[in-house]
Amino acid sequence: MTEQIPFLSVGSTYTELQPELDAAIQRVLQSGWYLLGGELKAFEDEYAQFTESQHCVGVANGLEALVLALKAVGVEPGQEVLVPANTYIATWLAVSYVGATPVPVEPVPGTWNLDPGRLEEALTPKTVAVLPVHLFGQPADLDPILGWAKAHGLKVVEDAAQAHGARYRNRRIGAHADAVAWSFYPGKNLGCFGDGGAVTTDDAGVADRIRVLRNYGSRQKYYNEVKGHNSRLDEIQAAVLRVKLRHLDAWNARRKALAARYFSGLQGLPGLGLPGLQAGAEHAWHLFVVDHPRRDELQTCLAAEGIQTLVHYPIPPHLSEAYASDGSWKAFPITEAAAESHLSLPIGPHLTESEVDRVVSVIRDWCHGTG
Repeated sequence: MTEQIPFLSVGSTYTELQPELDAAIQRVLQSGWYLLGGELKAFEDEYAQFTESQHCVGVANGLEALVLALKAVGVEPGQEVLVPANTYIATWLAVSYVGATPVPVEPVPGTWNLDPGRLEEALTPKTVAVLPVHLFGQPADLDPILGWAKAHGLKVVEDAAQAHGARYRNRRIGAHADAVAWSFYPGKNLGCFGDGGAVTTDDAGVADRIRVLRNYGSRQKYYNEVKGHNSRLDEIQAAVLRVKLRHLDAWNARRKALAARYFSGLQGLPGLGLPGLQAGAEHAWHLFVVDHPRRDELQTCLAAEGIQTLVHYPIPPHLSEAYASDGSWKAFPITEAAAESHLSLPIGPHLTESEVDRVVSVIRDWCHGTG
């Protein structure tokens, strides 16, 4: 029987760190304090230091991190936020949940991140913010985005759900913009054992507003300043993240080495497009995404060999049923072509070199056999 290669071995992080993780969870259970306690405060301090930001506020999940960040920087109902056309729908949903309208902007082919050169054409009098995504773990080109936004008096919130540990211009992603939203979904480079999220920022006022918003709009129980949310990163997940954070750089280095092995083995194959690299950016390699016009056939071939792959993302937000009623969307050909050709190969800190070599071998044989 052919040995199976999973897309990502999520459980391997627990297997590797079981004694540390068990001790951390037991510590919380024995404390009798499960929300807004010492573990959360310690994680917030440690993650702020890791991301080179002044403040970190833990919240319930990545979507809530985006929603609360947008609210905290002042986005209001009826306004518009420029978003990537090519992203997971959560980026758009956050804008919708604050009552604003997402305005899509096409990506740069190759890096697939929001194209700064297309922002101007999307600008309207209602535009108040830009929401770039560091897609697949590679930072968007922030300097031109931030410069353009500043020139137009706009706020910038980064969606860093896939970019834990990534760098832009030698600085960790964490506080280049007004606020940075994070997800700690289990499959992320830094993932907990359930849902979790955070916002990092250098703006003390933004951090304070998010702390109030995440806890029913309250600083003191029963005294509610605003209509808030119930959006708190619990003590068990914070304790788990504290353990995993100590290993994140090593795990990311492993991802980088495996990505280099993919590049070496897959270079120059007919029809196969490899990830483009953004100048000045250090990729976290959350995903290794290739392109092929016959993507579905390649995926079927890999599956037959026991190799699991995924498609990020088969349906762009503007073509989803969720946004079908929001009006007549124009075509976004770069985004739509990517949805038809992207294929995410297995990558993760517990993938072996021999497994990467097997994936490469199958792809090489298939590309040469179909070319």
